Amino acid sequence: MDEYAYDRMRREQWLAGEARAEGVDRRTLLRMLAAAGAAGPVLSAVGGAGVARAASPVPGIVKPLPAEWFVPRGTNAEMRWDSVAGTGYHTPTERFFVRNHTSTPLIDPAGWRLRLTGGGLRRGDVEFDLAALRRLPSTRITALVECAGNGRSFFHSQQGRAVPGTPWTLGGVGSASWRGVRLAELLHRAGLRRGAVDVMPSGLDPEFVTGGLSLGRVRRPLPLAKALDDVLVAYEMNGEPLTPDHGAPVRLVVPGWIGIASIKWLGTVEVSTEPLYSPWNTDFYRLFGEAYPEGGSAPIGGQVVKSAFELPWGATLEAGRTHRLTGRSWSGSAAVREVEVSTDGGTVWHRAHLLDRPRKDGWVRWSYDWRPERPGGYQLRARATDRRGNTQPVATVHNREGYLFDAVVAHPVTVARPTAGQAAS
Repeated sequence: MDEYAYDRMRREQWLAGEARAEGVDRRTLLRMLAAAGAAGPVLSAVGGAGVARAASPVPGIVKPLPAEWFVPRGTNAEMRWDSVAGTGYHTPTERFFVRNHTSTPLIDPAGWRLRLTGGGLRRGDVEFDLAALRRLPSTRITALVECAGNGRSFFHSQQGRAVPGTPWTLGGVGSASWRGVRLAELLHRAGLRRGAVDVMPSGLDPEFVTGGLSLGRVRRPLPLAKALDDVLVAYEMNGEPLTPDHGAPVRLVVPGWIGIASIKWLGTVEVSTEPLYSPWNTDFYRLFGEAYPEGGSAPIGGQVVKSAFELPWGATLEAGRTHRLTGRSWSGSAAVREVEVSTDGGTVWHRAHLLDRPRKDGWVRWSYDWRPERPGGYQLRARATDRRGNTQPVATVHNREGYLFDAVVAHPVTVARPTAGQAAS
């Protein structure tokens, strides 16, 4: 069930010819990955059969993207952290970030079907429509979803090393309350063979094209143990039916694993008695660079420790007043144990007040009261430590794809003199 160990094992099996991968041959994929390691993949999208392409001022996204909530990133949309200050533990759906490998499809819920298939099922193919899913026992969970490249832009802005890919700051993450049916429930109803080992969910978004080669629809295997544990086939987000950009009518939520595992617009789930492999398992999610082996690292597994202020970038604060700084911290390894804040560039650190009970697979909100007396420019910093002892470093090891940035982020603010006629308090 450990993501890193599973992906590494499947990749080694695939290279040895012991894991099945459909849609691309080994030689072509290895050549493509070598090119990706040097320059990053060139992406485009082609339409999926029977699926409408979404129309939006921002390519590939359906929902409104007001500038006070989002920063457009190509076919993606990054959440502004100041837009969620005071909104509660869960990220409001309308403010939740959007990560599309291609574009958001518009799928008719009435005609949607989820098909379970593969040699790992005793009874052959089984289909569920949305009404059938809703009649089954439901489960509600809270889970973070985070892009593996969240924080990527800081490799350049803080560490002076440019990287390709979507230039996320820290807004490629969100937490929601998800309701649906446990994948284990569906698998048991379909009937598992004793030799089943892997489960391959696939989306209904348009096919993914890189370097002129279509790799098919986004799909990523899971070990059977993880599929039977806590994976959710979700049809609601924050108490309402899923919206198109977040996977409607049904998506997967895989707690604790990087965002690519939580397949949106779920269409099929293959259950196999042999090891399965896909380009997302995780050849597009490996680390390249001078600190890593030639040909890239083993697949990355899980997210790292991060912290973000719920404050506009470059905010102006008034001198001589107490300001309650708020933010959120999270880790892919364990619950956050403590958060510290520095207002002097990292020389002195003060413990922040945690506003939530720390939990695995979730973030913790925090606050710190600061009264700056002198006008001028400041750099605020927040760093978290989780219960496994992982602490945000001053700098993180560079990798060419800009994944897993975990260093402390310097958040600039300006402290201004009180405006005329207003007394400090």
